[in-house]
Amino acid sequence: MNIRDLSYVRAVARLKHFGRAAAACHVSQPALSSQIKKLEQELGVILFERDNRSVRLTPIGEDIAALAGEALNVIDKIKSRAATAQDPLIGDFTLGFIPTIAPYLVPHFVRQNHEALPGLNLGFREDITERLEQSLLSGDLDAAILATPPTRPKLAAIPLYDEPFWVIYPNGHALHMIKTIRTQDLPPDELLLLTEGHCFRDQAMDVCQLGKTPEIQKIRATSLETLINMVAADQGISLIPAMALSGGWIQNFGVKTQKLDDPAAYRRIYLTFRKSFPRRVLLETMADVISENLPENVKSLRTS
Repeated sequence: MNIRDLSYVRAVARLKHFGRAAAACHVSQPALSSQIKKLEQELGVILFERDNRSVRLTPIGEDIAALAGEALNVIDKIKSRAATAQDPLIGDFTLGFIPTIAPYLVPHFVRQNHEALPGLNLGFREDITERLEQSLLSGDLDAAILATPPTRPKLAAIPLYDEPFWVIYPNGHALHMIKTIRTQDLPPDELLLLTEGHCFRDQAMDVCQLGKTPEIQKIRATSLETLINMVAADQGISLIPAMALSGGWIQNFGVKTQKLDDPAAYRRIYLTFRKSFPRRVLLETMADVISENLPENVKSLRTS
């Protein structure tokens, strides 16, 4: 039994016709029929019922045809992986994003990445940092865009860009009287935060030097859009990353935004991956694609 035999079985099982199966396999019908007869003799079972008008799979033929299909799929994957090893810029690649990055970076990244890496088949996953890191370690993800440096010894990262924090507040709020807003100007009892597990929540608290007091946890959200809606509803103020301002969509909420005048009020964004990941050239290329297409309000960390 060989790969050719399995491909013949799959073709006849799919097309239910020896002539059409032979044409699909680019061989003559006698050659295909003879090879399948030899396979049946080798296995000691009949795979197909034949008559002048039709071909039907026997019960054992259905089982073996299904297994043949699975085996050929594995062989195709082996060939694909081997091709990827020869050219690291092609093949499958699954990339993770945290929720405070994905909506703003993915639309630009997908378009630019397709132009720069047309042979790459990209998949995406959005989740919180902890679960993305677990998926990296298990091999379910190839890399992830995160806002914290890796803390696990098997992970490494390429710094991509620094993203300043902006304060967002309702129209008419007292902050509009301050020309240059600093961290100490923010009223901590009005600060709205994301729920626990989001690294942006921890970063906002660190920037504002806040402890986990009940006063700052009265309202918590699971997305930046919810926070912005709460600010628009005059429920408090919040911090947002600079890329959330891309496209000017946030102005539709009727709120005010201003960059914090504080050198520590930013987050660093990383492309994180397993140290054992073999396609480092692809990671570097991807990092360049991201860094070359950033908005002006963030600072690229990639040198040209």
